[in-house]
Amino acid sequence: MIDRAQVLKDLQPDRDFFIGIDSDGCAFDTMEIKHKECFCPTTIKYFALQSVSKYAREAWEFVNLYSKKRGVNRFPALVAVLDLLRARRAVQDRRAEIAGLDSLRRWMGAETRLGNPALRRLVEASGDEELAHVLAWSEAVNTAVADLVRGVPPFPYLTDSLDRARTKADMMVVSSTPLEALEREWAEHDLARYVRVIAGQEHGSKQEHLTYAAAGKYPKEKTLMIGDAYGDLKAALSVEALFYPILPGREEASWQRFFEEGLERFFAGTYAGAYQEALMKELDDALPETPPWER
Repeated sequence: MIDRAQVLKDLQPDRDFFIGIDSDGCAFDTMEIKHKECFCPTTIKYFALQSVSKYAREAWEFVNLYSKKRGVNRFPALVAVLDLLRARRAVQDRRAEIAGLDSLRRWMGAETRLGNPALRRLVEASGDEELAHVLAWSEAVNTAVADLVRGVPPFPYLTDSLDRARTKADMMVVSSTPLEALEREWAEHDLARYVRVIAGQEHGSKQEHLTYAAAGKYPKEKTLMIGDAYGDLKAALSVEALFYPILPGREEASWQRFFEEGLERFFAGTYAGAYQEALMKELDDALPETPPWER
């Protein structure tokens, strides 16, 4: 089996600084269309949620767009959505049957590279019908994304920021999106030339991306992760890197602030401390933990 993470392990610094960048919802305004028009309808279809479609949509959008779980890998996201539905009184009143996905939970507990290739290998080896159904769902999501999501440009000031940073920083895409979609989207807008590696779910978790590519190779104070979700922050903290949030709903302003002040603070060594803490407070305020129907 090919170790896709090897390219990250082999990466050696060319410049003094390192910047990891998330893709969906951070570099590109693709989160809304992918989740509302691709993921959610496919989930309703494959998991027989038609009778509670209103609540399924609310749960899917809360988990994946409007909560601290925003940006989580699709498989944990699916489990979280179904758990929310199972616990909701309105869904119980409609006597909807919500899949428990025990086999998927066991796989997630044992596997870090939560992508279709690893799941497909397990399905072929085990013949597990539940996992086969989850794989079919995931492949259908990919088909929907490939069919629908195109022509979505990067957020304003992203390209300007990459162009300014390239002389001092090695840059890399750090994402839980399938690699095929990442490569297509970054090539479509001629942004792949700015990054040394595009890492997707097949390369492992975001924490693994940063561990393999940056930890121990760059000083912690010269390592930065840019993302729009708590998963990105947790990945940064795992390697003691700095973090810059692209705030959901305020993406353009976030990238403008990064271009005009955040990037220079990072290069000047004045980013950590009060400046970063204020940004973290804004991210915390933007993403709640409790769904609105439970508040």
